[in-house]
Amino acid sequence: MTDVTYVQKACAYITRKTGELLVFEGPGHDGLQIPKGTLEGGESPREALFREVREESGLATLQDVTHLTTDVWTRREEPPKRYVRHFFHASVHEPRDRWVHTVTDGGDEDGSNFHLRWIDPRAAGAFALDLDDYVHLLFDGVSSDSVASISD
Repeated sequence: MTDVTYVQKACAYITRKTGELLVFEGPGHDGLQIPKGTLEGGESPREALFREVREESGLATLQDVTHLTTDVWTRREEPPKRYVRHFFHASVHEPRDRWVHTVTDGGDEDGSNFHLRWIDPRAAGAFALDLDDYVHLLFDGVSSDSVASISD
């Protein structure tokens, strides 16, 4: 039996006063994405959330940060790789409707351009990496601290 690799991820559903959801087109995946990334050594999911949002969008101030849910998502079966995804909701005051942010963190995405924009979460289609799995929690008024297991 092959050992399963588990990778911790922080995922951010960021909305603004209008209720719109922040998404971007980014390198390496087809489809819309939300700010997200891997937890670094000793980092909590909440700490990773703030770091990843800053790195991928340039936004440095988040308000009303709430943990929505955590799940285990199967990235691939062979060799086994699972993501433990921690989904958060946060609000932000951001007047720009669209912008391009260039990553400058020195990591794997350094120099990458992220094309950010706002969308109506109720009209959102499928996101890359099944990152849309919990968009419904933004308008269902439901918060869950349960752990679910899903696979793509």
